[in-house]
Amino acid sequence: MIRIQTDDVDIGALITAAKTPETGAVVVFDGIVRNDGITEMELEAYEDVAVPELEKIAMAATEQFHLQHVDIVHRIGRLSVGENILIIVVSAGHRPDAYAGSRYIIEEIKKSVPVWKKELTKDGGRWVPGEHGHGSGHH
Repeated sequence: MIRIQTDDVDIGALITAAKTPETGAVVVFDGIVRNDGITEMELEAYEDVAVPELEKIAMAATEQFHLQHVDIVHRIGRLSVGENILIIVVSAGHRPDAYAGSRYIIEEIKKSVPVWKKELTKDGGRWVPGEHGHGSGHH
């Protein structure tokens, strides 16, 4: 499942779906809104570009790291501290592939997927470069 959505996602269900009899490892990445002086975050994505880009990244990771299953769910909308932003679930026959595949996916998303974040504070808010931007301090 590769999608951009406002709703949260059942990570447990994704883990279950990622397992096959040949699976030796499932790696879950859950990127969360943290309190670094903000109360909420608003995320927007250019979906027509972002979804195909996520699919391309998932395919490249699958080939490169022999992944059996890839889920990427990027949330948009207004999220509070503690909420999930980005969930990546990968499975593979072996642990090193699962770890490497997950890491590859997150790094590629940061580079190329058009998502913008607005950090909302008590004094208002400011737009910051999203995961694909550099120098935002969110790495």
